[in-house]
Amino acid sequence: MTVYLVGAGPGDPDLLTLRAAKLLQRADVLVHDRLIDEHLFDLVAPWAELVDVGKRPGGPISAQDSINAVLVDRGSRYDTVVRLKGGDPYVFGRGGEEAEVLIDAGIDVEVVPGITSAIAAPAAAGIPVTMRHESSGFTVVTAHQDPANDRTLDWDALARLGTTLVVLMGASRAAAISERLRSGGMAPGTPVAVICGATHADQEVLRTDLAGLAELPVRSPATIVVGDVARRQVAAIRVAASADGVTRTGARTGARQGALP
Repeated sequence: MTVYLVGAGPGDPDLLTLRAAKLLQRADVLVHDRLIDEHLFDLVAPWAELVDVGKRPGGPISAQDSINAVLVDRGSRYDTVVRLKGGDPYVFGRGGEEAEVLIDAGIDVEVVPGITSAIAAPAAAGIPVTMRHESSGFTVVTAHQDPANDRTLDWDALARLGTTLVVLMGASRAAAISERLRSGGMAPGTPVAVICGATHADQEVLRTDLAGLAELPVRSPATIVVGDVARRQVAAIRVAASADGVTRTGARTGARQGALP
């Protein structure tokens, strides 16, 4: 009996790994998050149990302890349990925590990496996170902080890095991100790209600068790219075109929102 922590990739089912697809076909139980493309469920056997533990804005929240309990219960009773997560299980997916719980319960665990949106979302907009003469590295952070954790991000240090900064789950805190980076010394004119719904048919790319980010309406899920490479638009992941196009330039209008620690 094994629980597989599987990354579903950034959204488009075509970007699912072959190993992940094979496990979905074998699964006795599929425990999945909210931001999973419904077409992936077509790979699952009709007799398999599907357990939705996704967190929905304004809806009931599955506490992590409850999710852990589901994994331990199913993992102790079924041969193949797939825990399907968006992106990669070990990139802000709490996969490490779930793996520890399962191991402590004596259940075998295997991790199947997925393509993280930290790289795929910029690529979907034609943005390379590193590029010679522009950025020799990149840093990935999340705008969501665990309230129980008193270790917060050093935004002043992030502002001084001089490399590409990728912020995941930052839709509701775009204004605060802009303010913290500018207060840390990052130039207001630093290029910014915001990729909403990356690799999906409704993908939208908003291009602005750091000052403009403070007033840009951003919908979730969003990946924010800050740095010189954000002005780039080279070869991109092919996605279905949205009804009104996928690229917009952000104007400096709108309300400020949120505050970062």
